[in-house]
Amino acid sequence: MWDDFDQEPDWDDENEFDPKSMRDQIYSHPLMKKAMEIVSLTHALVGSLDEARKELYGGMMMEDASVMSAKFAGAEGVDSYILKMENATIMKVHARHLHSMTFQLAMEETHAEEHLQLLREAIDEFRLLFVDWVKGFDSAEKYDDGWGLFI
Repeated sequence: MWDDFDQEPDWDDENEFDPKSMRDQIYSHPLMKKAMEIVSLTHALVGSLDEARKELYGGMMMEDASVMSAKFAGAEGVDSYILKMENATIMKVHARHLHSMTFQLAMEETHAEEHLQLLREAIDEFRLLFVDWVKGFDSAEKYDDGWGLFI
């Protein structure tokens, strides 16, 4: 009964999924490196907020920064154009929200403008890398998922 698995004619060891290789590929990508830099900068900014503002803004800001890298990893792990576009859209929304939060903090004078500008510049660098990354999506890998987006 179990011997059937040993005789699978279509089995090809060369196509075997290698999670370590995939992880290394994702974490060495310039967009992921920039996303991780944004997480670090955001963590430093949130860490220096007073308790009230940390509670009010800190969670949202850290979520925005973290989602950007998590969704990149999710998009890189699939071939589907639709799934890549969904993840890319979520990344864009969170990047824009995090960028707008720097202006909220500036209005409240919580940080020196130079510190906020560092995060803004990192997000802008992320945006430029993002644009090039999205251009590489293969729209031929579209399969209607029933939701009607990106088809």
